[in-house]
Amino acid sequence: MRIAFVTPELQTLVRRTNLATVSESLCNALADDGHDLRVFVPRTQMLDVEPLEELVEIGAVTVPDGIDRSATFTVRRGKLGKLQVYLLENDALFGERNPYGDANGPYPDNWRRYAAFARAMLESLVPAEYEPELIHCLDWTTGLVPVFHKLEYVDLDKEHPATQAGTFFAIHNLAIQGAFEREILPHIGIPHRHFRTTGGIELGGKVNFLKAGAEFATIIGTHSASHAQKIQELDRGYGLEETFSARKKELVGITNGIDYHAWDPATDELLPARFDAKNLNGKKRCKAALQSALRLDNGPRTPVACTIGRWDADSGFDLVAQNITQILERNVEMVVMGSGQPDIHQRLQTIEESFIGRFRVIESYDANTAHLMMGGSDVLLLPSHYQPSNPFFAIAMRYGVTPVIYSQSGLEDVVLDMLSDKRKGTGFHFSPYSSDGLMECINELITVYRDAAGWKRLVTRCLNQDFSWGATAAEYLKAYRRVTRRVKSRLTN
Repeated sequence: MRIAFVTPELQTLVRRTNLATVSESLCNALADDGHDLRVFVPRTQMLDVEPLEELVEIGAVTVPDGIDRSATFTVRRGKLGKLQVYLLENDALFGERNPYGDANGPYPDNWRRYAAFARAMLESLVPAEYEPELIHCLDWTTGLVPVFHKLEYVDLDKEHPATQAGTFFAIHNLAIQGAFEREILPHIGIPHRHFRTTGGIELGGKVNFLKAGAEFATIIGTHSASHAQKIQELDRGYGLEETFSARKKELVGITNGIDYHAWDPATDELLPARFDAKNLNGKKRCKAALQSALRLDNGPRTPVACTIGRWDADSGFDLVAQNITQILERNVEMVVMGSGQPDIHQRLQTIEESFIGRFRVIESYDANTAHLMMGGSDVLLLPSHYQPSNPFFAIAMRYGVTPVIYSQSGLEDVVLDMLSDKRKGTGFHFSPYSSDGLMECINELITVYRDAAGWKRLVTRCLNQDFSWGATAAEYLKAYRRVTRRVKSRLTN
């Protein structure tokens, strides 16, 4: 399949968020599967061109930029491993600035920058001499690509290489939507009739780039089947519930993969011992090494629970913090890694001093320790109220670590509840979202943990899960084929 992949970030070249990892991993998996994939990225100030080979200028495109002006983008093509990457360069809009903002916050003219980029991406297909079957767009920065594609190519320019394509709009972060004042409409060249809530680009009186992509794309993608369902429910879709409900037939959920080259206990050189589903002896050694390295009490049958992430309410850490003492009093050891406000860090240090040998705090992220934590822990606490894009649930299971999640977090269909099905369960769900709900789950978990044979079977099931990018790419291809079928139907009617 011929796929044009549009993203503001690509791991090796430019990274500001986890979107960079998702973009490059999925692109590589699709390229490994033999698909003709081209990646289109704005060349921002922080983009590193050194990894690109055979970087050459192939042309330039000029697009509208405001009511009576235009912007010219130089188009360069280079190779990044198996990937062909196209850099769209405009110094004023991108080359002298970062992807989204600086120390003062998001750039106030991001609407202008990414409207121009959307147009330039579609026009760059001409000098690229590339006619895609599908254009894959990611998050709000690419939200106008499906809009311009539908209004200015599908409906008007039948000879352009973009005309034969369909669009797939993938939502990575639903909370950041790219909302701007309605006064920008004439400057981005979208007719005012599309500034409406139903089927249009308006939400809350503003132009919403994420909603635009979701309304105009052929098919919409999100994190999982359960997440696709939940974002249609009141207060779960960040204001876009009506859009998702109206387009539920075009909404698919696909769980992103993890990089098994970086996260695999069978080959992980950062572990003191390797292991897999057929040989768990190495995991026992990793647990002993973790307890020794962090000065925890050395007890092979004492469960070790860990958390990795920010110490804030968005990650659900506030719920963990309320219950740390109760958890520790149940003969559970805990390791928390992350960062947060100084008062939270101080509180955690106080708990650490009170529970010597049972509780350790690691401020900020350390890769070596993170790998050791995955290798040696028994449980990963992922208590966020709503965070379906968190990759650590899959990393944990790859290392035989059992996740604990909220039952409506968006992860419930990829982390199956052990308490509901002991034969298929891979983790533990808690509900309601409260201290009592979490502690009841922890108590049940401890009971299951005491059955050594049963816990070993649970660990083995976790290790046997396949969250590789190859498996994820196969699911994306199913969704892509839905796009191309709709395009063929459109072209023949």
